Amino acid sequence: MVHITISGAPGSGTSTLVSKIRESTGWESLNGGEVFRAEATRRGLPVVEFSELCKTDLDVDRSLDTLLRDAMTRENGPQIIESRLSGWWAHELEIDCHRVWIATSDEERARRVQNREGGSFEERLAESSARQSADKERYRILYGIDLDDMTPYNLVVDANDLSADDVFTIVSAAIQGE
Repeated sequence: MVHITISGAPGSGTSTLVSKIRESTGWESLNGGEVFRAEATRRGLPVVEFSELCKTDLDVDRSLDTLLRDAMTRENGPQIIESRLSGWWAHELEIDCHRVWIATSDEERARRVQNREGGSFEERLAESSARQSADKERYRILYGIDLDDMTPYNLVVDANDLSADDVFTIVSAAIQGE
């Protein structure tokens, strides 16, 4: 069963954090982004087209979210679940686990994505802001979730001025404090 959920906006460093936790604990993980990409491939669609489909057909999002929620409650499921809403689901399902949100500004996420993928800062900032706004609205419509509400999380890490190792150190200390 899940021991920790890792959530944050795209570009916040959640995948890097999950990788570091896996290396240090040997735990298995499930990445919501990988589930999304696998479904796009299964449908024979590029990720961009599949993303557009999700915006117009909310049942697609619901089906992918159900896969992740189900994985959280399986006895032999992964110990780490990374997705934007995994902390919310763990809270709603009353799963006793660490629920981590990695907080970063639009500007910091844009810088990180620009460093990883290139492009201009202005383009990456516009993309980051637009995606965050669209996702907030979609999750509000789908589930009544406000992504700005940190109530479900028992650890919120402001990662704007922290390295990936600094974030890992903070989260690792929380895990070890079990």
